[in-house]
Amino acid sequence: MINRKGFGMPLVKSRLTTENQKRLSQLLGKVNLHLLYKASVHGFYAKSFHDKCDNQGPTLTVGYNKSGFIFGGYTTADFDSCGRVVDNQAFLFRLTPSVLGGKSLKFAVKPDATAVVNNSDNGPNFGNSLLFLLNDNTLTCNLGQSYSFDKSELFGNDVNLVECEVYRVEELRTPWRNITWTTKRRQELMDYIRNYKPYGSSASKARVLLIGPIGGGKTSFINSANSVFRGHVTSRCLAGSGTTSSTTMYSPYSFRAGKDGISHPLILCDTMGLAENTESGIHSDDIISIINGHVPNKYQFNAASPIQADTKGYIKSVTAAAKIHCVAYVIDANKTTMLSTKMEKKIRAIRSQINQLEIPQIVLLTKVDEECPMVGKDVENIYQSELIEKKVLDVGQQLGIPVTCIIPVKNYWSDHELHCATDILILTALVQLLRYADDYFENLDNSSLKL
Repeated sequence: MINRKGFGMPLVKSRLTTENQKRLSQLLGKVNLHLLYKASVHGFYAKSFHDKCDNQGPTLTVGYNKSGFIFGGYTTADFDSCGRVVDNQAFLFRLTPSVLGGKSLKFAVKPDATAVVNNSDNGPNFGNSLLFLLNDNTLTCNLGQSYSFDKSELFGNDVNLVECEVYRVEELRTPWRNITWTTKRRQELMDYIRNYKPYGSSASKARVLLIGPIGGGKTSFINSANSVFRGHVTSRCLAGSGTTSSTTMYSPYSFRAGKDGISHPLILCDTMGLAENTESGIHSDDIISIINGHVPNKYQFNAASPIQADTKGYIKSVTAAAKIHCVAYVIDANKTTMLSTKMEKKIRAIRSQINQLEIPQIVLLTKVDEECPMVGKDVENIYQSELIEKKVLDVGQQLGIPVTCIIPVKNYWSDHELHCATDILILTALVQLLRYADDYFENLDNSSLKL
């Protein structure tokens, strides 16, 4: 469990092991735990606790003592700076140590008793029965108050804390999109792509153009798609993480199933990234030229001078197969404010030009695992994440793109092995790109009919 909001900040890691989390799921049900406060990082101080944990809704406090006990309390009530709270769902618990049989213990609050006592001078206080003082790294325990328990069972009579963590408890709600996370579904998506045939006979492959801000993940998405088809993580394209685009040439990529497999009917076209200023990044005129099929493979972009009809290599005679059939905007969900005002204006202007060409457009929202801790923990949580849903709604509003056209994906950027759920996200996005390209082919076919 990692709170990862930026590479410039220290990673705050949960001390809970996978086994601990399984035991907690027996007590809490299927929930996501979002780490809010860690005493060894944020300080063993009441103020630090309140700054991080007040008004966060249901929380789980976990204490660790020198004797190896892991224990704490759960409440659905908000922590704040003052007041007594009745919460009949609150309880205290113990997870370890295994020397006591490895059995988790739960001590429910007494009916209508004070479950939580809020005070700005101390830390989590469960009805004055179990009080994490924090300021001197010790516990205060009073029996016969709101909870009934044996101190030796709960924490081994050891009041000296070595760590205290507080988590926001997030219920896993009904998914806002339905998706099947099975190997069978993965194979179905692979089969769809392998057997795809463009509508009509104007082209044998769908050609998709990826555009978006520098660092958005265009090249990483191509590498990820190639990884899924090849059966292992690859780095076919040079991906970067700086402020300048690592892609400087127009590069279409086709894909094969394995080294000697048949080429799939899909081409993803990589481009130079968009920049706010006009001195760097791809020129919008070059984007239109690519869409119209005039830009040759490996053309070197020049931000100050877009390709012209007299430029060496310029393709004058263009077939439908050489044109772009779908455009995908690749946008980083991990950016604090998504798109700046300048970038939003720039993409909207490009969208307006592409709309006139009647090219279907879609958004790939990348780096969702970095933006949302519950997705970083388990990709299958993606459509249960309120945070990712809000990001989808925000980018839709910013760019004027229907929410149904916005697809969150996770690229292979740190993994060495493939994962079924990540593959399914990538394949789902590729299938949608093919379906949108088919809309283009169908409209192209209908435009030639005499009404």
